Amino acid sequence: MSLPRLRTFIEVYRQKSITAAARSLNLTQPAVSQHIAGLESAIGRRLFVRESQGVSPTAAADELASDIGDKLDIAEAALASARARSVEVAGALQVVGHVDFLAEVVAPELVPLLEAGVRVRLQTGGHELIQKMLIDGDCDLGVSAYASTDERLRCEAIRTERVLVVAAPAVAHKLLSAPALKEALQAEPLLAYSLELPLVDQWLAKNGMAQQPLVPALIGQDLRSLRSLLCKGFGWTALPEYLCSSQIERGELVEIEAPVASTTLSYYLVWTPTALRQPRVAHARQTLLWHLRDQEA
Repeated sequence: MSLPRLRTFIEVYRQKSITAAARSLNLTQPAVSQHIAGLESAIGRRLFVRESQGVSPTAAADELASDIGDKLDIAEAALASARARSVEVAGALQVVGHVDFLAEVVAPELVPLLEAGVRVRLQTGGHELIQKMLIDGDCDLGVSAYASTDERLRCEAIRTERVLVVAAPAVAHKLLSAPALKEALQAEPLLAYSLELPLVDQWLAKNGMAQQPLVPALIGQDLRSLRSLLCKGFGWTALPEYLCSSQIERGELVEIEAPVASTTLSYYLVWTPTALRQPRVAHARQTLLWHLRDQEA
């Protein structure tokens, strides 16, 4: 039972498509079909049922994927990392992630890769775009504030940040001196990442201050734009600690201390198992895991 056949099987199983698996593995569709047929012959059981929109795995395929899927990923990543230590890893590496986290946290940790001759290309996007670009093969690694549940992707936590509600000193004084913080926050302009308000709503709920739906005065998907407005004395928001700790130390911002507890936000490095077959990507993934974990809050 050859390694290429097993890799092909796992890719078809995850993609639920021979066409998509062929594209991901850089093989022809007939080659993928031959690999699956050979594997079915070797184990004596049918693995997939062809359907109009791809293939459906049988119970035998579920069992085989459960037995070998993650083990195969780990083995291939280890082999690629070993090759990276003995071959030239120079080339282009495409990384996609949240813009402010890439700029403030990831970029400073890219020095070892850049010094090794890797040309890094940073692209920005939200969680859905990050997943799509990785699955489509348009990027090699992703950095997201959400763990991926797509079976075609793998992820690992790299950093956990406290989420702080902050405002400029004058605004913070007004909020903290009000008779009721909940109503005071409702009355002040809110700055937010999106209309969904995940950071703000989670903090409010944790502290027993669930609000009527809040309408942000400004929405900006680069959290640094919210920070700039806060420092000008306008509004309040919830930010990961890495984005506001320096401003708090300098007195430009003040934390509105949580009555109960602050919430947290975790960031994840995301990749497709297939991408780790490339020594450069395997090396970059391991390098970023080492360096970003070293900075974990």
